[in-house]
Amino acid sequence: MAEEKDENERSEDPTQRKLEQALERGDVAKSQEVSTWFVIASGALVVYGFSGSMGVELTKLGRGLIANSWRLPADGNAFSHLMQRVGVEVLAIVAIPFLLLALASLCGNMIQHRLVWSYESLKPKASKISPMAGAKRLFSKQALMNFIKGLLKLVIVGTALFVMLWPARSQLELLLGVDPATLMGMTRQHAVGLLGTVVAIMAVVAAGDYFFQYRQWFDRQKMSLRDIKEELKDTDGDPKIKAKIRQLRIQRSRKRMMQAVPNATVVITNPTHYAVALQYERGMEAPVCVAKGMDAIALKIREIAGQHGVPIVENPPLARVLHATVEIDQQIPTEHFKAVAEVIGYVMRLGRQWRPN
Repeated sequence: MAEEKDENERSEDPTQRKLEQALERGDVAKSQEVSTWFVIASGALVVYGFSGSMGVELTKLGRGLIANSWRLPADGNAFSHLMQRVGVEVLAIVAIPFLLLALASLCGNMIQHRLVWSYESLKPKASKISPMAGAKRLFSKQALMNFIKGLLKLVIVGTALFVMLWPARSQLELLLGVDPATLMGMTRQHAVGLLGTVVAIMAVVAAGDYFFQYRQWFDRQKMSLRDIKEELKDTDGDPKIKAKIRQLRIQRSRKRMMQAVPNATVVITNPTHYAVALQYERGMEAPVCVAKGMDAIALKIREIAGQHGVPIVENPPLARVLHATVEIDQQIPTEHFKAVAEVIGYVMRLGRQWRPN
């Protein structure tokens, strides 16, 4: 029971395949605070860099409409056409700032993870309408974190804004009687300062929230030992089946090897631990190893060689070095030509004749 519990406990870090599957489902580590920070930061940039020019252009447009109000058409089609022209001009004035805000929102997501196209979240699920599942989400660690985060943001940002505005309270009271042109300049100055403070505070909040969201997401992806075993089965195949296939391959290879022993020219032995069967025919560049083995396999090679009249020569050093350096169906290395030639010459002196292939 304890072993089964350990296998089902999600205590192991997720594999790369597990993380890729989560990304395909659209399950990514995402902090809304990071996206919010990018939008606020771009808003501060827009106010600092574009508010003056936008104000001037919008003022010109408004003054032109007021100055020529007596000439503006009041009938349906003409008035509709006028509104379209005004809308196009307003859009041209605010196009770049709004484009910056849109890009900032997109960057806020892309910096956390690459773009994901997944319809998994759109699929109907019973858990989305289940009261029990809804109650769990309502009182989950994530919900508690969101509540604490919202409260902290309200307190910290509110305190910072209070600290900034309280010394300037007397100046703010005088704004009621200030010329509109001066009022706009002072308002812009205070807005830039307030937005800069909010951006600085939200940067800290966003960094902390992203770390929390990433840990939450990573913990959700953790796997149990059973999960890892199942994934290995899916990717690499069942280890038992692979072992069985490997065993069958070895058996077939040995069978083919034993079938080649009767055609060998000589078998060099250790005499009991190693056996290497070599084949040599006229016209061959060098002898070829057709079979080799240790202990029980070596004994089987000698037994088959004896049954078919293949000469068996005891040469322990040569048998060991050939077994270590030559693979089946490979020619012997050049550095062993001399030693093997002496053995084959010995076989020839015994009067053995080579059998053709």
